[in-house]
Amino acid sequence: MHRASPVFLWREYGMWCVAGYDQVNALLRDRRLGRENRWGAPLNPVEGRGHLTDFDRIESGSLLEREPPAHTRLRTLVNRAFVSRSVERLRPRINALAHDLIDALPTDQPFDLLPSFATPIPLTVICELLGVPVERSTDLLSWSHAMCEMYVPQRSRETEDKANRASADFGAFLTTHIEEHRHNGADDLLSALIAVRDTGEKLSDAELISTCVLLLNAGHEATVHQTGNAVKSILDQGGDPRRFFATPELAAASVEEALRFDAPLHMFTRYAYEAVDLGPVTLKPGEQVALLLGAANRDPSVFEVPNEFRPGRADQKNVSFGAGLHFCIGAPLARLEMQESLSVFFSRLPELKLNAAPRYRDSYHFHGLESLMLR
Repeated sequence: MHRASPVFLWREYGMWCVAGYDQVNALLRDRRLGRENRWGAPLNPVEGRGHLTDFDRIESGSLLEREPPAHTRLRTLVNRAFVSRSVERLRPRINALAHDLIDALPTDQPFDLLPSFATPIPLTVICELLGVPVERSTDLLSWSHAMCEMYVPQRSRETEDKANRASADFGAFLTTHIEEHRHNGADDLLSALIAVRDTGEKLSDAELISTCVLLLNAGHEATVHQTGNAVKSILDQGGDPRRFFATPELAAASVEEALRFDAPLHMFTRYAYEAVDLGPVTLKPGEQVALLLGAANRDPSVFEVPNEFRPGRADQKNVSFGAGLHFCIGAPLARLEMQESLSVFFSRLPELKLNAAPRYRDSYHFHGLESLMLR
């Protein structure tokens, strides 16, 4: 696509797509585009959206789907917990978690990296950071997966019903948990958000629930896939994997290259709020454009030998976390989780081998593996 037409119409999805790095990076920052659907939720032509009341209630208060001034207010409330100096204190906890999970791996049979290592670390960390019981992680995963299925095109009524039930259950759990959490004096993000909500100034009940759902969902899902993709990429290089994590600087460079090389989210969409010239076509207000993050990260006009895994490359940059107003708020945490967990993983298991050829999931919104069987 880079050679033929880096701006093209994807007929199956009815959207114009942009693949070039410079254009994707610029459009992510362009305030003529945004996440908020200012024309209302698209109606199902047959049944409307009455069966999605609980899902829409959570979605409507989500930081991810809002634009200023609501976005500015909500992001300011949670940003402090996710800046680099705040998440750095979590490094010892991530290190200990990684060691515990490796201790529990079977030594005499293959294991799947995704459920045994890639999932528990980000899920445990975001639960502990927010102040949600880790023992409910099975429910959290189930609700998260059901809600994420709403982002696929041509979804079924069954998918929508499951997502709405998950939203209702997730909201009910958080409502009860928040009320109990108000009185326990915990020092976590949820307590801080409750305190803001209780002043009656900056955070409504609905926004509090939506913010917690977003942080729990986004705080683990992409990192799970990125961890799997990174381990696959490193094992594909052959040789001793410890060479990529021998120092903190090498670990950071290897994680950045893994983010560029095989991103966990390969597309993000924006609505046009006014006419936007894409080159071969002008977007009209209300139309969506798909910004292809994975393709942008492999643009040969920007990256030298883009299809080679080269930590420490001089042209290191990526749009895997987005850019601009909606740059991923959890990026410092995700980077830290991968740097620390993968350093421990490969230092403990340098002889690791693939037990089966990895296969990518047939997924619209996440770019990750079905499983990663190792021995």
